[in-house]
Amino acid sequence: MSKGSPISPALMAARPAAPAAPGRDTAHAVQVSAVRGPNNVVPPTEMLGSSAIVRSLEELGVDDIFGLPGGAILPTYDPLMASTKLRHILVRHEQGAGHAAQGYAMVTGRPGVCIATSGPGATNLVTAIADAHMDSVPLVAITGQVASAVIGSDAFQEADIVGITMPITKHSYLVTNANDIPRVLAEAFHIASTGRPGPVLVDIAKDAQQGKMTFSWPPKIDIPGYRTVVRGHSKQVREAARLIAGSTRPVFYVGGGVIKAHAAAELKELAELVGAPVVTTLMARGVFPDSHPQHVGMPGMHGSVSAVTALQQSDLLITLGARFDDRVTGVLSSFAPGAKVIHADIDPAEISKNRTADVPIVGSVKEIIPELISAVREQYDGGAAPDISAWWNTINRLRETYPIGFTQPDDGLSAPQQVIKRIGELTGPEGVYVAGVGQHQMWAAQFIQYERPHAWLNSGGLGTMGYSVPAAMGAKVGNPDRVVWAIDGDGCFQMTNQELATCVINNIPIKVAVINNSSLGMVRQWQTLFYEGRYSNTDLNTGHDTVRVPDFVKLADAYGCAGLRCERDEDIDATIKQALAINDRPVVVDFVVSRDSMVWPMVPAGVSNDLIQIARNMTPVWEQED
Repeated sequence: MSKGSPISPALMAARPAAPAAPGRDTAHAVQVSAVRGPNNVVPPTEMLGSSAIVRSLEELGVDDIFGLPGGAILPTYDPLMASTKLRHILVRHEQGAGHAAQGYAMVTGRPGVCIATSGPGATNLVTAIADAHMDSVPLVAITGQVASAVIGSDAFQEADIVGITMPITKHSYLVTNANDIPRVLAEAFHIASTGRPGPVLVDIAKDAQQGKMTFSWPPKIDIPGYRTVVRGHSKQVREAARLIAGSTRPVFYVGGGVIKAHAAAELKELAELVGAPVVTTLMARGVFPDSHPQHVGMPGMHGSVSAVTALQQSDLLITLGARFDDRVTGVLSSFAPGAKVIHADIDPAEISKNRTADVPIVGSVKEIIPELISAVREQYDGGAAPDISAWWNTINRLRETYPIGFTQPDDGLSAPQQVIKRIGELTGPEGVYVAGVGQHQMWAAQFIQYERPHAWLNSGGLGTMGYSVPAAMGAKVGNPDRVVWAIDGDGCFQMTNQELATCVINNIPIKVAVINNSSLGMVRQWQTLFYEGRYSNTDLNTGHDTVRVPDFVKLADAYGCAGLRCERDEDIDATIKQALAINDRPVVVDFVVSRDSMVWPMVPAGVSNDLIQIARNMTPVWEQED
């Protein structure tokens, strides 16, 4: 099974048995490795529940696990040591394990796996689980639980992690019977990777791990009530094609669901057939090439004028795998007021949740788009192709008049936008770029050119500071031959930088660009714009004063990384090239940049997208146009 392919239940039985680890007592290894019968079926074999966990993960095609042991999960860590198929990466904090599993899933398309003990170990996973839920990332989180006899008694390190995570998972399991382990894990992977991807939690009581059970594979997967629709309704597809043929101001509103469905090629074919402008959301960057003449940018609060306008003035939104979130729509009642809506999404709950769809299509865009291509061609062959040249004249004028750009700071420090732009240009489109949350995230989305899917990773829905370093670590494990940059802020970096130790010890040579404006930058920007410059608790003292707390170069050195610093424009390229040349260990680059740089364009929160501004104290674009 290739790393780029999602897990298929039909392939679950296709994994070979794991041989015993050389030079080790084979008691556990014999339990984990079983003789196969006809049709690659594992016949019933007695083993402990803990060995069944390891064996099930092997059969499911898992290669890499991110975790941290503790008392309630300890029985599983012993047979895990005997496995020659599973690489366990010991993190320094369970949140790091969760984000690393996310990064791994985002670049491979396969469910990421993280493992933790009960109580605080499990609760430390919650942020990453919630993040995966918001961004539809396939994730399986395995946690140990106290023995079933004491569940509910407030036993040492007991927490109801199933109850805690119920709102932020596709499903959560509590396993108290060892014989249920193979079935539950197979179901967990099936749920995580089918339909709308997402996280599944499997909480396994300690006595279930220690109990004897009879292992066989593959287990039967039958989940009442869980049926995913893949193919769109043909009548709805034909109606969508009819709307496209009758539109003179159509726009493709493309979300992260197209990346999750691995439908970039299909999207390109449909877009070129229709010839309409394409906007790609923060979660969809790269699914349609930035260099393509039909791509008009990223929409939303910090989107390009041309992309925001394309949505606002369209008469038809061809919405594929997007969810009309508030960061894109602004004030919902004023969003794209003259547009009809085609909405294709695999999750029926998203259809008409925020914006009523005129043509709803439930299913995978991987299947829907080819059907739509055929239906549109049929319309066009019948002479129904519209003339959208006037629409393109409007969009092209806006692209030329209001390009994404930045002004040079007047404090003598580098522009953060220039730093990020040069990282992208010197690394190229084959790199992987993983952002934290804040100004640097928006600049990385704006100023790096994305030409392929799975090149851009970030925490979109939850907006989790601390995401970047561990997610980059997971992405590098999943794509070891690519250059992986964690583009982080000095605030975000200090939340999870302990995973640099994990990277050093496990030979995961990521590159970290700390965009150091000595501030919680996005919060400071809002304080500048909306709180009259009252900078309450946003100064981090990391780079603009005589004392650096901490000194990121010394911190990098303490972890065993290469530490570099860049404080002048003329050194930006040389520093990036030096970082790119170091591949035997992680690299941390402290880019000291201006704290007064802001993210533009901007639609202030709580107002219509029609009030988009391209700089501070400037008249909104559409008042200028009038």
